[in-house]
Amino acid sequence: QVQVVESGGGLVQPGGSLRLSCAASGTISRIDTMGWYRQVPGKQRELVARITSGGNTNYVDSVKGRFTISRDNAKMTVYLQMNSLKPEDTAVYVCYVEGGRMTMAGPADVESWGQGTQVTVSS
Repeated sequence: QVQVVESGGGLVQPGGSLRLSCAASGTISRIDTMGWYRQVPGKQRELVARITSGGNTNYVDSVKGRFTISRDNAKMTVYLQMNSLKPEDTAVYVCYVEGGRMTMAGPADVESWGQGTQVTVSS
């Protein structure tokens, strides 16, 4: 019931920038944590950044100082501003949304993953 729509991926040269967007919609009444993971073939999925409903953020060390995660609660959207991109940032970036929804049985947790958007950093 929860739809996650991602955008912003693409091909950029090293040192370039991209901004990823992830908008949630559907039967979700509360969004708690939103975050971005990235997946490289042959490697374990890595949590890149997350942001809580209170605005607390966490980043993997490799992107600190280069990436910034933010959210617009009114739009139910999370962003990932990626600057100074490096070839090692190349991956499929997947948005994750965690929150809650109301059902006939009462409150229920909900989580949703996006389809992923390809980010390629190459010269």
